[in-house]
Amino acid sequence: MPTAGTKLTPAQAVQLALAHDPRIQAALAKVRVAEADADQARLLPNPILSVDLRFPQSAGLATAFETTLTAELISLLQKPGQIAAADQRLRGSAADALTTALDVITEVQVAYAAARATEDAMISAQRRDKILQHLREIAQKRLKAGDAPKLDLLTIDVQVMQAALDMADLMQQRTEQRLLLARLIGQPKGTTDWELAPWEAPMDSPAVAESTWLEAGMSNRPEIAAKVWELRALGEDWNSAALAPLAGTSFGPHFEHDGGWRMGPTLTIPLPIFDWGQAAKAKAEAQRIVAIHELAQQQAEIIQDVRLAYATYAQSRGALALAKDKLLPLQQSQTDLAQRTYQSGESDLAALLLAETGMELTLSKIGDLQQKVIVARVKLERAAGGAGVARRIESAASQSATTQSANETAPAAPETKPSTSQPAGGPDK
Repeated sequence: MPTAGTKLTPAQAVQLALAHDPRIQAALAKVRVAEADADQARLLPNPILSVDLRFPQSAGLATAFETTLTAELISLLQKPGQIAAADQRLRGSAADALTTALDVITEVQVAYAAARATEDAMISAQRRDKILQHLREIAQKRLKAGDAPKLDLLTIDVQVMQAALDMADLMQQRTEQRLLLARLIGQPKGTTDWELAPWEAPMDSPAVAESTWLEAGMSNRPEIAAKVWELRALGEDWNSAALAPLAGTSFGPHFEHDGGWRMGPTLTIPLPIFDWGQAAKAKAEAQRIVAIHELAQQQAEIIQDVRLAYATYAQSRGALALAKDKLLPLQQSQTDLAQRTYQSGESDLAALLLAETGMELTLSKIGDLQQKVIVARVKLERAAGGAGVARRIESAASQSATTQSANETAPAAPETKPSTSQPAGGPDK
């Protein structure tokens, strides 16, 4: 567990959450339940031993008894289907557990990004407070010198108080987000005084087409796998429903002793007069239809998730690059010029506060965009089936781009001119 003052990285937070989140433990327990059901499906039914005793009512007669040893035939015939259905539900349960793990990872990463963004906002607020305090000193000096009205000092005091209120609001957000993160990593009663890792931009990689992400999501999302396994299990249930009216059929040897031994086979068969399996088949078919439509719905939702995450990630990265590379330098130049002109008395306080406000809004916007990029990246990885799938996609795209670039820069092979010399064994002179 991280202690106060130690560094908590995103990887450590995810590792702690996977080890302590109760949802994952519950999902793993469900896998063990499905595993036990699969083991149970492989066990043969116990034979049934029946013993009948008939005591004599008069002297001289022997006690008669009958013994029957039977086994259920239909359950034996249903075993292959039951085993297949149990195995498929076990695979579906494992896919559900993977879904839960991916959801926990995404939730932790999003919570960590929010906490990191609040830390950056607090640093920006502290920087703004220092600038306002410096401006207040300048305003006081100008007021004493008679170069500025008292209104300038009052205006800056108002800005200082507003900055203090903003800092108090950020402190509350910081507490809430860190408590949420503490719960997610399994430390709800522990300290929240960790040092969070600084923001890191995702590595640049070759552009991957939206269709590639969609194909990855449809192939790797465990939600689809769970629905497919359940649909296959319901197909086995439908096949087993045909034998449901004959459940209870038993066969075995029958022994009878009444002064002498008699032995022969016994067979018990239910007569399917009222129930010939129509209801069981209808139920199984309805469940299959439900599963088919749920699978279609899940596929449509995954397509929407991938497309939305892809568009959000691309747009947020473009907006962040625009804000950092173009807007921030312009805003910094404007703020520096406004500070110099105000200190020299060439401009009034309004121009300086307008520039400072613009700088604050720009820094706040950059912080929000950084958080959006992280969250969008996390959601894109989740939509594709996990971070491993995303790395595999981008690695393949990088290798393809490298190969294409090498082919484009390789020198062309020299052209070979046809030979004009006579081949050996040419025509005689």
